[in-house]
Amino acid sequence: MGNSCAKGSEHKTFKWTIDGFSSLLDKGWTCSSVFEFMGVRWCLMLNPKDRKRNDEKEHVSLKLMLMRTSVKPDTVIEAYFKFLIYDQNFGKHREHLGNHSFQAASTTSGTSCMIPLEKLKTSRFLVNNSCTFGIEFIKVATVKTSSPLETLFVTKMNVFNEAKVYTWKIEDYFALKNPSYSPKFEVGRYRWFIKMHPTSEGNHLSLFLNMKQRNDLPKDSGNLVEFTISIKDLENGKDKKSTGRFHFSNNAPSWGWRKFISLEDFKDKSKGYLIKGKCCVEAKVTIVGPSKKQ
Repeated sequence: MGNSCAKGSEHKTFKWTIDGFSSLLDKGWTCSSVFEFMGVRWCLMLNPKDRKRNDEKEHVSLKLMLMRTSVKPDTVIEAYFKFLIYDQNFGKHREHLGNHSFQAASTTSGTSCMIPLEKLKTSRFLVNNSCTFGIEFIKVATVKTSSPLETLFVTKMNVFNEAKVYTWKIEDYFALKNPSYSPKFEVGRYRWFIKMHPTSEGNHLSLFLNMKQRNDLPKDSGNLVEFTISIKDLENGKDKKSTGRFHFSNNAPSWGWRKFISLEDFKDKSKGYLIKGKCCVEAKVTIVGPSKKQ
């Protein structure tokens, strides 16, 4: 694997414009769309209310994630980059240098606290509830490719992006294949299904939300989706839940948890998840807003 070092204007930058920034304030970490650089697939992660250790102030933070499918178990990808917040009036951007050795066991960079949230609200970085974040790659040990620009439109709740709940009733868990798929269901004019691995990494059950790929979906567009997957407690009402936010597209149609629950806990009769071979998985899906790369 050869090293490739960009020079000057050849540095590759991914820009992520968020229109409706205040809508993300109570959502924790939010992922951008998946983009490709030097033959490797990445996404940018944003937390608008992160906290530094021993600091009560809330900070706007960024992380870089390498998609697990982009790295082989015996491969290390050394990346050097700058996180950016763009000054929309005067071009005096705020930046933070970072580097990380990405590999199968470490696909996410450390957190970079870019700016206190209160300062962002009164700065030129946030204009009309819109701000632009980005990452500039300085050096990555892979092959060069084009760099995309994404705009994420976060809209107010309406009929299109109200939460919809789908329930997958499984009559015989022990008869499931690995993996198994729920029937398809519709949310926001898209069709979805739940994928389950009854046995994942030896002793866990994994669950993923999948978007059915569409031929009529433009290549560079997708949707930011907030979703919760639950395994229902059939006796005590104490469901096992996990919530995520991810940008679904034809390029990245699946997101979820490889270790959603240990098989020991799942099969524990006292927890009520699996009763006489029956179990129930629920997906609550909300399409937050569309985005498009330009």
